[in-house]
Amino acid sequence: MGIVEAWVREKPIRTFLARLSQRRAEAAAAFLASPSGAAAVDGESGCDGSIPQLSSIANSVVSRCSRILDLATENLQQSFETDFPDSCKEHNTYARELVEYCCHKALHEVTTRPDYLTDKNLRHLMFDMMLAWESPGAQDGFLENDSTSCNSLETEDEDEGSIFYANSTRLAVQVDDKKIVRLSAFARIAPSCPIVADLVTVHNLFDALTCSSGGQLHFLVYDKYLKSLDRALRSVKGIMQSPLASSFQLDAGECILAMDGDRPIRPVLQHIGISAWPGRLILTTHALYFQSIRVGYGDKIVKYDLTTDSNQVIKRDLTGPMGVRLFDKAVMYKSSTLTEPIYFDFPELGGSSRRDYWLAITREVLQVNRFIRKFNLGDVQRAEALSKAILGILRYSAVKEAFHIAPSHFKTTLTFSLAEKLPKGDMVLEALYNNYFQLLDTSLSHLETESIVDKMPRTHSVPFSLYALSRMGFILLQRKDEIEKEISFCAVCFGVTKSLEAALEESFCYSERIESARATVDQVKVEGVDANIALMQELLFPFIQVGKLIYSLSQWEDPLKSLLFLAFMLYVIQRGIVGYIVPFVFLAFAVVMLWHKYIGDGKLLEVLEVKQPPSKNAVEQILTLQESISKLEDSLQTANIALLKFRAVLFASVPKATEMVAAALIAAAAILVFIPSRYLLVMLVVEVYTREMPLRKQSTEKFRRRIREWWARIPAAPVQMIRPNENKKKI
Repeated sequence: MGIVEAWVREKPIRTFLARLSQRRAEAAAAFLASPSGAAAVDGESGCDGSIPQLSSIANSVVSRCSRILDLATENLQQSFETDFPDSCKEHNTYARELVEYCCHKALHEVTTRPDYLTDKNLRHLMFDMMLAWESPGAQDGFLENDSTSCNSLETEDEDEGSIFYANSTRLAVQVDDKKIVRLSAFARIAPSCPIVADLVTVHNLFDALTCSSGGQLHFLVYDKYLKSLDRALRSVKGIMQSPLASSFQLDAGECILAMDGDRPIRPVLQHIGISAWPGRLILTTHALYFQSIRVGYGDKIVKYDLTTDSNQVIKRDLTGPMGVRLFDKAVMYKSSTLTEPIYFDFPELGGSSRRDYWLAITREVLQVNRFIRKFNLGDVQRAEALSKAILGILRYSAVKEAFHIAPSHFKTTLTFSLAEKLPKGDMVLEALYNNYFQLLDTSLSHLETESIVDKMPRTHSVPFSLYALSRMGFILLQRKDEIEKEISFCAVCFGVTKSLEAALEESFCYSERIESARATVDQVKVEGVDANIALMQELLFPFIQVGKLIYSLSQWEDPLKSLLFLAFMLYVIQRGIVGYIVPFVFLAFAVVMLWHKYIGDGKLLEVLEVKQPPSKNAVEQILTLQESISKLEDSLQTANIALLKFRAVLFASVPKATEMVAAALIAAAAILVFIPSRYLLVMLVVEVYTREMPLRKQSTEKFRRRIREWWARIPAAPVQMIRPNENKKKI
């Protein structure tokens, strides 16, 4: 009882009641923002607030949008019909166009707040907007009987207290199996908030969020993504506002995006040659900074500028102590301004996720700066491009931290890296520039801001990434007039995106074909030198057989067949048909392909059966490899000796051989000049083809023997190998 009395004295009952009333107020606000609350409000005010053409979930969303905009539902509908009269004529799309209009208009109003990602009611509203877009019409039966908000599935607002976030997201999928959003709705609504999604990468972002649910987005997954995105934003802002950021002399408009190596247990090592130093790695929108920590030398900051055109290359690589290539956890940076490559090592116990993350975001910064240089963007355009890259990196970080996945290749969520990797990605960048960044140069003096603002939220590709980041505290333009001009422009300008969407669709189509083709390539790869040789012999079997046949004819094993083949070749050369052989071969291949396409049975390509060579153990494979290397070394030695002997002949180290070779070259030059090429070809064919015939075989062997003996008498030019240090001493 004493403990209870002490608790009562320490925590008065009025404090408990105050907290209870505060929670009830928050619950009431959440109820009003939910579809059920909106339906209750509409029910109290009568049936006049609902639109007959819309479904219940669509009416709920439109009602909440009208409260956000401080407009009556009827006035909002009239505004839509006034701004877009053509959409009213299409009865099949009227409901969806109206819902999309209201959603974009409300989101444009709500997202002006810098902390809108922390508002759980807004997160519910955005998800309900997607649900309403998928089922906008009154005839749609989607969620009619279960139109309760996603609030009913909410557990704890904190991730640590939620069972859905503590384990895999599959549990959330099993619980929330009715309210799902598909790609089409996500692609239309999510890019309205530039922080949430981008038009170029929205498909890949949806694939990343739904990788465990089969292309169906559930609210708990979407909510977890938005919370992770908010944490990523706050983390970057914390780095920019930290005392450490002030030690770097950043350029105007330069923002810090990531930092690693600031903790002793997770260092970043910079390898230059055989030396390695721990330090701190910082990535900004302009450069990479490495602050080395050297005992007795103090902290030294080195800048690697990513904005210059200096043939910069960034890729994954191996590294290790004393230059030994052991661990695949490093990023290699090379440019024409450096004498040797720089390696940034990210040591960790399991996997290489740190290295992959830094490789991806550093490449994105490099690609956006290449885009800026390619199209020679101005100040506002450049800031907008950097803003899109920053938002892409934040989304990439949010997906990685929330779901522990890092999409790569064609599935990356980084805008400029994706355009670089996609087939015909250059067309995507050109369309992005023509329909997006060129609009920033449009004069605004003749535009009516008041009248066009109402029409703006119809599209989801408004260039306001810079505007969104400026609201979040990121300053990429130092001049306030330029920032205000950008905000005004974003409020009035909406560009045509048909060409950009067409370029993206074509590029994605090609990427799907490439992915399917790459899957077949991975299936047919075989291991082992013997197995690959056997496969190549089977693939080249017809050509090998033709070569064997021609060789047997050149050996005059059957004199009659060899004589007939020689007569045929001479006739082809004499009639001038040699120039048509290559076109005839191409035509034959084309005829075979077209025959298989149009006249063939249409069956799939049959499986090529290859006889597997006898298997070898590890020791036998090593011996085979050693033997192959020895043969390659012998071939290189023979080629070098031939070149050295030719060098000796060229500089007259052997006078008689030099005179003989010079006379032969003069005679060959005269023959090539005065004798027509047709007769030269006839002479060459007759000489090569008749070497092994019975009448010439003995003389041919005697001639070869004399040539070998003459070649053996020629000495090789002297060679001396010099060590690098000896060379430096001589200089």
